[in-house]
Amino acid sequence: QVQLVESGGGLAQAGGFLRLSCATSGLSLRGYRMGWFRQAPGKAREFVASISSSGAYTDIADSVKGRFTISRDNAKNTVSLQMRSLNSEDTAVYYCAAGLSGRSTAAYWGQGTQVTVSS
Repeated sequence: QVQLVESGGGLAQAGGFLRLSCATSGLSLRGYRMGWFRQAPGKAREFVASISSSGAYTDIADSVKGRFTISRDNAKNTVSLQMRSLNSEDTAVYYCAAGLSGRSTAAYWGQGTQVTVSS
């Protein structure tokens, strides 16, 4: 059974920093493009960032470019999202995903972790 489990969410102040991690089981990350999406209350799910299977290439949404960094460790089967200069618009549930197809969908999803940014 494939499981993606996010951690690291919580409450941060505007201008602050959070690091999200995604641990996988039942699935080797090698060969999968991994990514993060988010969904704010009342809004559609939004692509945030993705990283190629080797880690050589990343794709970052314009809304977070320059503030968020995605990385992966295939040996540990983990993918991370470092978020800095947080603002209230970053408040959302963040989802880890594996096997992305473009920026719209993925083969596997985590349950999500809440990130709340207070101003």
